[in-house]
Amino acid sequence: MTITATRIAAISLVCVPTPDQDRAIEFYESLGFEKRTDVPFADRYRWVEVYPPEGSTGIALAPPPPHDGEVTPMQTGITLTTDDIETTHAELKARGVDVDAEVSRMGDPVPPLFWFRDPTGHTLMIVEQRPA
Repeated sequence: MTITATRIAAISLVCVPTPDQDRAIEFYESLGFEKRTDVPFADRYRWVEVYPPEGSTGIALAPPPPHDGEVTPMQTGITLTTDDIETTHAELKARGVDVDAEVSRMGDPVPPLFWFRDPTGHTLMIVEQRPA
């Protein structure tokens, strides 16, 4: 079977269901994210996108569909990077962010990492980016 490429070029956004968009915006901005989009849509919703200071992939803080009811916190699969895992962990912990108690060190090839939770309870990971 021959596989041909598609026209898909990049990951631009990861969508995370967020019942309290204002609280989520405040949280992500406190981490240094930039709100680049905040527009009304479909008469009663807002489309919000936040982006880390570097990189081109953002997080869409989307309202849950009306038929879904409550948002269940989930493991998002979102991985953020830092150049100093210990300092980043200590800073977030000092700010009151719900972070793991310690940085995980599993050994090569897995970089040092820890997880944190956003105001909705969704889990994201931070890894130490190793020099190329």
